[in-house]
Amino acid sequence: MTKTVLPPRAEARPLTLTTHGITRQDDYAWLRADNWQEVMRDPSVLAADIRAYLEAENAYLEAQMAPTKALQDTLFAEMKGRIKEDDSSVPMPDGPYEYGLRYVTGGQHPLLTRTPRGGGDEQILVDGDKEAAGKAYFKLAGATHAPDHSRLAWAYDDKGSEFYTLKLRDMATGADMATVIEDTAGGGVFSACGRYLFYIRVDANHRPSKLFRHEIGTDPATDVLVYEEADAGFFMGVGKTQSGSHIVIDIHDHETSEVHVIPADAPTSAPRLIAARQTAVEYSVDESGGRFYILTNADDAEDFKIVTAPVSDPGRANWRDLVPHKGGRLILSVTAYKDFIVRLEREDGLPRIVVRRLVDAVEHAIAFDEEAYSLGLSDGYEFDTSLIRFTYSSMTTPSRTYDYDVETRQRTLRKEQVVPSGHDPANYVTRRLQARAADGELVPVSVLYRKDTPLDGSAPCLLYGYGSYGISIPASFNTNCLSLVDRGFVYAIAHIRGGKEKGYAWYSKGRREFKRNTFTDFLAAADHLVGEGFTAHERIVAQGGSAGGMLMGAVANMGGEKFGGIIAEVPFVDVLNTMLDDTLPLTPPEWPEWGNPIASREAYDYIAGYSPYDNVTAKAYPAILAVGGLTDPRVTYWEPAKWVARLRAVKTGDSLLMLKTNMEAGHGGASGRFDRLKEVALVQAFALKVTGRA
Repeated sequence: MTKTVLPPRAEARPLTLTTHGITRQDDYAWLRADNWQEVMRDPSVLAADIRAYLEAENAYLEAQMAPTKALQDTLFAEMKGRIKEDDSSVPMPDGPYEYGLRYVTGGQHPLLTRTPRGGGDEQILVDGDKEAAGKAYFKLAGATHAPDHSRLAWAYDDKGSEFYTLKLRDMATGADMATVIEDTAGGGVFSACGRYLFYIRVDANHRPSKLFRHEIGTDPATDVLVYEEADAGFFMGVGKTQSGSHIVIDIHDHETSEVHVIPADAPTSAPRLIAARQTAVEYSVDESGGRFYILTNADDAEDFKIVTAPVSDPGRANWRDLVPHKGGRLILSVTAYKDFIVRLEREDGLPRIVVRRLVDAVEHAIAFDEEAYSLGLSDGYEFDTSLIRFTYSSMTTPSRTYDYDVETRQRTLRKEQVVPSGHDPANYVTRRLQARAADGELVPVSVLYRKDTPLDGSAPCLLYGYGSYGISIPASFNTNCLSLVDRGFVYAIAHIRGGKEKGYAWYSKGRREFKRNTFTDFLAAADHLVGEGFTAHERIVAQGGSAGGMLMGAVANMGGEKFGGIIAEVPFVDVLNTMLDDTLPLTPPEWPEWGNPIASREAYDYIAGYSPYDNVTAKAYPAILAVGGLTDPRVTYWEPAKWVARLRAVKTGDSLLMLKTNMEAGHGGASGRFDRLKEVALVQAFALKVTGRA
């Protein structure tokens, strides 16, 4: 007999807040720890009353999900069985070596490796499992080798808080040098001579605001501050052109960018500005043959164009169109090699790769056959080459890695994803549907199901959505979802506004003052799936994470009756409070995405009108599972905690409501590849439970 455990009730401690003359009450603001910055670094310092509530919610979830324990174990075994445990990447050549990663059977973390080009003994550069030993959380971040292949800069996070520790490893001996640099953004970039390493430090509020130059062998305390970004609303990153000619300092928010460069062979030079930031103008830079190749939306090129400029004088006045803007063809990226450039673009909702020869401007596209698929490009390390690498998959086709010779136009299959437990694409059907939104727009919906699944409304459905930051959700192969599909589920992805699936306008009409389109598009996708006989509303389980978790909270308020269950992972649900708090790590850079409710009463009113936490009302809600991470710097743990606390106090009915807080991880959940599958198994067991399939 299952022991009855009552759902925890968070104490209401009313806090009155006034903004723009509007007063509101927040009963659960106390769940935000005053020392949250310390908690990110050391979870043990969390206040006792907050910890008690989170642990009570975890205990309640354990009790409610206990009857599904055997099911979770089965789901975990299935998903693990689809992973090739000793998997490895296709090595990437760079001069005398080929660099790659691999896993060992039973291993949770990758091993970074290199072998002599053309064959020879493998050298393990970093053993992720060894480095993770004894740690509750461990994640490898960036790893960069010096141009002379003598040293490796590698970084890791052992809290889940994304404060990365950067180390330097002597690749001849395999030993780390004395250099240890804390609180970095992860990884770094070497100068051409390998004597200097450029890296970014994050401040106490987790903002990547300072670029430093470290001289190998010196005390990091003496590192030189190369550039500091004064505007808290901008992120900063550091990279290198494909040619290796320039260190690239990329400064950006969600709609504006600015690039500074440093010659890689003159690393102590001051950074040089390409073009000053201009609101809503984005650009990125690569280099070949003394010219910069610049991807930009300048001059009203909404779906982006490619321009060139001389390295000697790259300002806006010297930008010349190379690949002009074409409405509806969104250029996603461009990489410049010695003799050609490669761009990844999306048109008619599907990605494609286009190669352009520099000597004569002849272009050709790499063709694909399926109705819906996912495509990715790997830039590699080398500049003077005729080979590029891409990955291809669809919802039914496992991932394939190809090398493509741009001169002969021949593709060579280098790797095909292995599903050890077996996978027959012929057993599955993938389709691309079009759901009509409230304003008449057609919302693409990618669907996967088994051929023997009845399409009479009786099948349960997992409907996934994101719809923010211009991120497009690919119709790619996902072994995990097969556990649901094989149990009769329809798996669907709603390509809603806020992403860029249908061009930049698809993004711009799903953010700021148009954010509600994201939510109504998702509801329209649910209605369409029901109308076409794929499922019924009470059998739909909606799923989204991070900004997609905010989507889950919004649709729960706006149309909860259209769902049998909602899974909100690390959900951004306390939108109004977060956007009003400019001390939080991501708030100022997020204002271009959501609006600034501090500066604008109009933005305040709009956000207040949909913010999930603020719009919880006394009505019935579907079953809800919320998942958070204690050390998450992106969506802080108190957002899902406050949301669940308010739902418990206000909602009517007896639908299941659960909160799981990972007390030893952050935004991405558990770090090990198998530990993460246990979290997926819990989520899937919830979906099966609330649809009566558990």
